[in-house]
Amino acid sequence: MHKFGKQIQKVLVIGSGPIVIGQAAEFDYAGTQACMALREEGKQIILVNNNPATIMTDEEIVDEVYFEPLTVESLTAIIAKERPDGLLATLGGQTGLNLALELEKAGVLKEYQVELLGTSIEAIQKGEDRELFKKTMEEIGEPVPESIITNKMEDAVTFAEKIGFPVIIRPAYTLGGTGGGVAENLEELMEIAARGMKESPIGQIQVDRSLIGWKEIEYEVMRDQEDNCIIVCNMENIDPMGIHTGDSIVVAPSQTLNDREYQMLRSASLKVIKALGVVGGCNIQFALHPDGDQYYVIEVNPRVSRSSALASKATGYPIARIATKLALGYTLHEIKNPITQNTYASFEPALDYVVVKIPRWPFDKFPYINRRLGTQMKATGEVMTIDRTFERAFYKAIRGLEIGKDHLLFDELKELSNEELEKGIKIADDRRIFMIAEAMRRGISIQTIQRWSHIHPFFLTKFQGMVQLEQQVLSWKEKQYPLDEILPEDLAAVKTKGVSDRFIAKTLGIFESEVREKWKELQITPTYKAVDTCAGEFEARTPYFYSTRNGKDDEGRLTGKKIAVIGSGPIRIGQGIEFDYCAVHTALTLQEQGIHSIVINNNPETVSTDYHMSSRLYFEPLTVEDILPILEKEQVDGVIYQVGGQTGLKIGKELDSLVPLLGTPLSVVEQMEDREQFNQFLVQAGIEPIPGKIIWNTADLDQAIEQLGFPILIRPSFVIGGQWMRVIHTQGELSQYLDQLQHSLQDQSFYPLLVDQYIQGKEIEVDAVTDGEDWIIPAIMEHIEPAGIHSGDSTAVLPPFSLHSIEKKKVIDTVEKVLKHGKFIGLVNIQMILTENRIYVLEVNPRASRTIPVISKVTGIPMIKIATMVQLGKKLKSLPYPIGVLEETPYYTVKAPVFSNKKLPGISDQLGPEMKSTGEVMALGWSLDEALAKVNPNPNKNNLIPFTLKEYRTKMFQKGGIQNGII
Repeated sequence: MHKFGKQIQKVLVIGSGPIVIGQAAEFDYAGTQACMALREEGKQIILVNNNPATIMTDEEIVDEVYFEPLTVESLTAIIAKERPDGLLATLGGQTGLNLALELEKAGVLKEYQVELLGTSIEAIQKGEDRELFKKTMEEIGEPVPESIITNKMEDAVTFAEKIGFPVIIRPAYTLGGTGGGVAENLEELMEIAARGMKESPIGQIQVDRSLIGWKEIEYEVMRDQEDNCIIVCNMENIDPMGIHTGDSIVVAPSQTLNDREYQMLRSASLKVIKALGVVGGCNIQFALHPDGDQYYVIEVNPRVSRSSALASKATGYPIARIATKLALGYTLHEIKNPITQNTYASFEPALDYVVVKIPRWPFDKFPYINRRLGTQMKATGEVMTIDRTFERAFYKAIRGLEIGKDHLLFDELKELSNEELEKGIKIADDRRIFMIAEAMRRGISIQTIQRWSHIHPFFLTKFQGMVQLEQQVLSWKEKQYPLDEILPEDLAAVKTKGVSDRFIAKTLGIFESEVREKWKELQITPTYKAVDTCAGEFEARTPYFYSTRNGKDDEGRLTGKKIAVIGSGPIRIGQGIEFDYCAVHTALTLQEQGIHSIVINNNPETVSTDYHMSSRLYFEPLTVEDILPILEKEQVDGVIYQVGGQTGLKIGKELDSLVPLLGTPLSVVEQMEDREQFNQFLVQAGIEPIPGKIIWNTADLDQAIEQLGFPILIRPSFVIGGQWMRVIHTQGELSQYLDQLQHSLQDQSFYPLLVDQYIQGKEIEVDAVTDGEDWIIPAIMEHIEPAGIHSGDSTAVLPPFSLHSIEKKKVIDTVEKVLKHGKFIGLVNIQMILTENRIYVLEVNPRASRTIPVISKVTGIPMIKIATMVQLGKKLKSLPYPIGVLEETPYYTVKAPVFSNKKLPGISDQLGPEMKSTGEVMALGWSLDEALAKVNPNPNKNNLIPFTLKEYRTKMFQKGGIQNGII
């Protein structure tokens, strides 16, 4: 008998809103899984989420979607209108959880008889409220660190002075450690405590005795309403306590626990989840003494989390999907595991491989901000890899980060003194692993490094072995060995332990292709194993694979036509979840067309790495070394590389001539990126280019400044997210910029530089899809901010709010000149400046853009679907979509950036040509003022009637009725 039975027919799902540091794409994955599970059960799904870049806000996933503010006032209006039977709030991150609590407190759920599905309000409060959590743990005899819970500064000071520094401050009801930190002295305590009380919705902080240096262990647990529980996965943070788990390198399963320790924490996990009464998924964090004789329960997330996404992808066990079924009243032994179809959700996954997660930080983009890691999360994303050994998985993860590293060598660290290395290892930042490797190269012992870092000797021994491997490769260079004279067994030993082709090629001064040919000659090729949840104990047919160097392939190649889709890798500023949206829709469209889709990606947070979304998923780094063997194994008929952001384009350049690339020819992509070729293209198309020059040396730069004058827009070639793009007004600013750029690039030359005359005006953005003959232009977007602000940091509006008919015609004429003259196939994003009745084209990006999800949703034109079919060779005239420029929508859409600057101390709030936002919100209204009011809603003036996306597209203004959507 299910808890709710058939009376639950309509379910309101709360999403997590925009991507911010601490709450990212993992909740799109969880939310999408939840909606798919609800749909399987025949439920009507009403979703509230104002993040346009998500899959879960697609109308193919839910019945109705509201792009309304995530506020109590907005949700109350939607509940009053929709009258849902149930509310699912545990899949929307901290945002969803907090809103559920506020709705309960306001009496809204009781008034409209809405049942909170899954974890109860009482259980949420026990997990989130620091005082209730501590009391619950004490009642069941589970140890928690000595602490005080307070909303008064004097209490925090008294406790810290009594117990001694350092102490850890943890605010209640916040995400990603927001507002928290480690205080080493009274001054830091007062600063962090004040911030924590301000960030906590209830003004509450917990001040803990410091456990810095203890092991941090996580257990992902599931529980149903009948008190059945399982452990999905346990994970070990390589970084010890004191660093937020979102900023920690994590390995699964745990590598240093003995059976007694594992069982001790497993038993504690089951006690904790039962005491809290969580129904569904729950993440429990422990601090374990390095000797293993003592532990503390640190924190519990009574919802799916970042770790839940990681655990789901690490095991193949879909936590969010199963948690949703449990919330509907099912028990674990009633839900079949979708992979094996032979076991049930009550069967605990078993891993016969190692999983490594490394965070992706924004410090390559902002090298001058505080890089120190602590209890407040700073990473924007993460990369996950799988292999049979720790070393191979770790090497894969380094490659997958896309920071220009594929090994542990970090040349910039060679200049550090031993004292600086010691300090860098003790006070961790994103380079600590590389500092440890540098210390090992200098002969500093594992014991000493362990004392500095508190990292377990098991991992340090592994890193030492990796350093020795790299030293062996470097010795070949010193002895000037050509590739053919290196002993095959030495080559095999290095390769089978995970050293990259690129490192070997760069060290020996040869092409990477020569190294690849050598592996074929020696028959050293990867094999592909399936993630089956059961370590081969039961037969499982799963389309989810990872490469290794042991054994044979678990499956042969797919039969029939096959197209590979290159994903976009870890989320970072400038390349976010919008590209995952594009990759998912590309894969789904291929399958609709009867073609196998093969997705290659390594981001555990995303929907594209849900094996349900493609014919096959390969969880691998996005490098030629890792991708090419997959394409050769599967003998793909083509590769779609233009939906993976700049990562996809980079991979496309390396794969060109090796495999068939679909869509816009690579030569055209390069023509758009090369400033000289781009300007020639514009002139030939009859478009005036912005005055500018390509700079190769100091003399060129001086000459350009003399000709163009200040201000100028300057940037290195081939930037991502506007990195190092600046508006320069004086010679002094220019000198400072060049010094900083040189420092960032170390010994690399920063030439060529692109220098353009800085032109102010209105910035216009247009996305189109073309088959080379015809095109569809669904909308024109106008930026509220003037030109000079990166498009990702600009507030964009469609239809344009200030362009008169003549200006619109000029914009369309310019876009059509670009599309007519270029040899584009698929998506094209065009950015322009309109000034004094002249139009300058800033950029032409022949790939998916961050505005594609927005335009697709508000206009109803599925741009990715159309672009995919065009890349398959179909003509637009043969498809059931209007050709040309579409009519403007009768409602306004605003896309506004969201920033995480307070998580990254040192970032200036001033906007410019270098992108800083981590996500975005979308709002709709019958007037521009209404849409803008929803972007930053005022709870005291929120009298707007909520409309679904479907209603906006079908309902027109009615005279005598509701005016502009306002009561």
